[in-house]
Amino acid sequence: MDVDRLLPTPEAADLIALTREIADKELAPRVEEHENAETYPEGLFATLGRAGLLGLVYPEEYGGGAQPYEVYLQVLEELATRWAAVAVATSVHTLACHPLYAFGTEAQKERWLPAMLAGEAIGGYSLSEPQAGSDAASLACRAEPVDGGYRITGTKAWITHGGKADFYALFARTAPGTRGVSCFLAPGAADGLTFGAPERKMGLHAVPTTAAYWDGAVLDADRLIGAEGQGLQIAFSALDCGRLGIAACATGLAQAALDTAVAYANERTAFGRRIIDHQGLGFLLADMAAAVDSARATYLDAARRRDRGRPFSRQASVAKLVCTDTAMKVTTDAVQVLGGYGYTRDFPVERYMREAKIMQIFEGTNQIQRLVISRGLAA
Repeated sequence: MDVDRLLPTPEAADLIALTREIADKELAPRVEEHENAETYPEGLFATLGRAGLLGLVYPEEYGGGAQPYEVYLQVLEELATRWAAVAVATSVHTLACHPLYAFGTEAQKERWLPAMLAGEAIGGYSLSEPQAGSDAASLACRAEPVDGGYRITGTKAWITHGGKADFYALFARTAPGTRGVSCFLAPGAADGLTFGAPERKMGLHAVPTTAAYWDGAVLDADRLIGAEGQGLQIAFSALDCGRLGIAACATGLAQAALDTAVAYANERTAFGRRIIDHQGLGFLLADMAAAVDSARATYLDAARRRDRGRPFSRQASVAKLVCTDTAMKVTTDAVQVLGGYGYTRDFPVERYMREAKIMQIFEGTNQIQRLVISRGLAA
């Protein structure tokens, strides 16, 4: 069921219509094949790039769509309703472009940003390490200054699009302490850079998540984004936006689960009536619908604050927390609505349930979101 959206402009309505058309034509027919076989959808992100969906929030002067976050996030939600892995990777790509756009020099932006926003170069975000997930300040991957650049040594973990991306927003240590982390725009291939086998994940199988091993690869000096030691500031500024992206993806996933459950409940009969007409199940579906609508409202509130230049960090954490917890609850309830069939791979709700779990974990676990929110209350 298409969501009845309140959009700010006719252009935004046209963009949502285009997204739905592409998602129905290019994503929906392919999702089961690639998720079941755990194969990468070659060429799909180039298609999204040609449609202008990979640079929506960035200025037109660099080839972006100049769209507000309020609109971009609803595009992500539409993609996630058809294919969560593709929507998450789209969100990560947008996140990976942020350091260059927000902190890069004009020369750096002119050199790299247009291809990134056009989808000619797909990005990954390389912050986490095996021992540094929620605690980003403890990362150990090193960037040692050498003639003309930096030598990178260490291991990065949990990289969406790892081994497939054309560039990575890479965070590495140039000095001790929290002010010793720097940001680099790393190429996807370099001498001394290798990737681990894709992680064996519960869900989101079509887009790989891998570790990266930096064994003395040298990056040119102009690959440094911002100043040395500014890395954590850059990382955290991007993560507020990334959390909104995941909130929108989680809402789209929850909407897909709700749609499947409602369609099933309208067709399935028990005791002479459609099961949706039994109060116990009808009320469950009503609670699911109310939760999805509420989740959407939380991410839109945060997005509108961002678009108006107001502080939105706490609201981003609220949205990420509420939307991903909602996705977990609604997908679980969708399995219950379908009963035994919901536990089989004949219907997509078991996949939705598996995909929902990771959304409570990445872009900052929901425990970290509660920490951010509580600190905001104490300030």
